[in-house]
Amino acid sequence: MYKYISKSYNELHKEEQLIKLKIIKENLKIIPPLLDVGCGTGISTNYFKVKSIGIDNCKEMLKQGKNNLIYAEAENLPFEDNSFNTIISATAFHNFKDMEKALKEIIRVSKNNNIAITFLKRSKKLNQFKILLKKYFKTFKEIISEKDIIFVIRPQQAKS
Repeated sequence: MYKYISKSYNELHKEEQLIKLKIIKENLKIIPPLLDVGCGTGISTNYFKVKSIGIDNCKEMLKQGKNNLIYAEAENLPFEDNSFNTIISATAFHNFKDMEKALKEIIRVSKNNNIAITFLKRSKKLNQFKILLKKYFKTFKEIISEKDIIFVIRPQQAKS
């Protein structure tokens, strides 16, 4: 679907994405390098003004962005363990083929579980996602925004 709206994505969704990114910035210490999983056009990779990489599995969306955007699947991140100090994923998780595998990959490439994930409130997968978060993290903060819930995980919140 996203390949069909890629050219108009920023016009349609940039303002909404920037609001979520502002909430993330207010609630999570952004420490480079940053990884955005499901980055789309890469709005976040420019927003935070830190060394960052975005991955997405839609080549058409990546073509609309610039700077350090890589074609990859969330379930198979092309990075070594402990590569990133901050990881975000804005309104993308409900699109992943295997949410648990994607979450495990995020944990694998994270140095310290400094993570923010936004999830559509109206998604049928929301409860399943919350169960996964509870499986892998002791605690997390939930912030309600207009269309999403923003889940913030801070260092030391992963289960051993």
